[in-house]
Amino acid sequence: MDPRYHVADTSEIISPALLIFREQLEANLQHVLKIAKDPARLRPHCKTHKMREVIALELSQGIVKHKCATLAEAEMLANCGVRDIFLAYNIVGPNIRRVVSFCQRFPDIRLGVTADHLVPLAQLGNAASDAGISVDVLLDIDTGQHRTGITVGSQARILYSQISRTPGLKPGGFHVYDGHQHQKSLDERRTAVLREFEKVLAFRDEIVHAGLPVPKLVCGGTASFPIYAELTDPSIEFSPGTCVFNDAGYSEAFPDLVFQPAAVLLTRVISRPTPDRVTFDLGYKAVASDPPAGKRLTLPEIPDAEQVLQNEEHLVIQTAHADEFQPGDETYAIPRHICPTSALHKEAYVIVDGKLVERWQVVARDRCLTL
Repeated sequence: MDPRYHVADTSEIISPALLIFREQLEANLQHVLKIAKDPARLRPHCKTHKMREVIALELSQGIVKHKCATLAEAEMLANCGVRDIFLAYNIVGPNIRRVVSFCQRFPDIRLGVTADHLVPLAQLGNAASDAGISVDVLLDIDTGQHRTGITVGSQARILYSQISRTPGLKPGGFHVYDGHQHQKSLDERRTAVLREFEKVLAFRDEIVHAGLPVPKLVCGGTASFPIYAELTDPSIEFSPGTCVFNDAGYSEAFPDLVFQPAAVLLTRVISRPTPDRVTFDLGYKAVASDPPAGKRLTLPEIPDAEQVLQNEEHLVIQTAHADEFQPGDETYAIPRHICPTSALHKEAYVIVDGKLVERWQVVARDRCLTL
């Protein structure tokens, strides 16, 4: 393991544990700022970490606009002093009432949400108008992932026009997410991203020519934000998330994104069931299980480890070096997908210069805080 990840005393750390190496976190943040060139262009996504202290670090660097996926994350951002929040999620059901409550509690905050359908849009408008508040609504544009959103064209034009005509709502621009672009080659990824974005820009120009404002384009995620950073359109904001902590999945999939692992899992041996197997206390209640079984993490100190079994509280590996491990021994794991991994931990142990210095609560891991 890289000596930068050494922890001198782990006796107070209950495993499996999420460790945050603050020097690496701060280095990643500086690299994001270098790529962005201007903090005003950034709207980082807090879903990766869900922690107040990371928000404070970003605010200290002049990053004042932020993105989130849940109202709990929005409330955390508001309580941290963020005054420009984009909730990149379509608002339906009880969340309509919660958005209204949020705006009433935080009247000095500019809140934006997304929409891709007329029915919840009308419901949100009615609720906002009745409460005497105003909510920015960004048109959620589908650039090919087919998860949410609407493709550019006549129906999208009708929907955006309806936003502008609905009392209680204001047209906030477009949300342009392209999380399906996974090309390992940066050149190939750039070509694919810009091919779709050219359609978005043409649609934006059409909408503006019709007399409707399109104040901002919130674009991309971690894999595409360096591509948008190359563009000069002043309305573009980009939303990296994962790179603040980084993970094994992004390091493998996107070699051009050179970020350090800042979030690492400490795990201990709990059993040696066979001569070539070692069992750790790292089940899928401590590391994201959305990657396929056997590929949910990497063990840098055991490069030949084959992950043969994982249950809620157990990870069993097979290795030629099994006899080097005994119950109580420690090692580190780098999660393949850090965002849902963070949400599995109530708190993170923060390491500076090899020492445990504090604990950060994963505040927004729940769906609801107080609203």
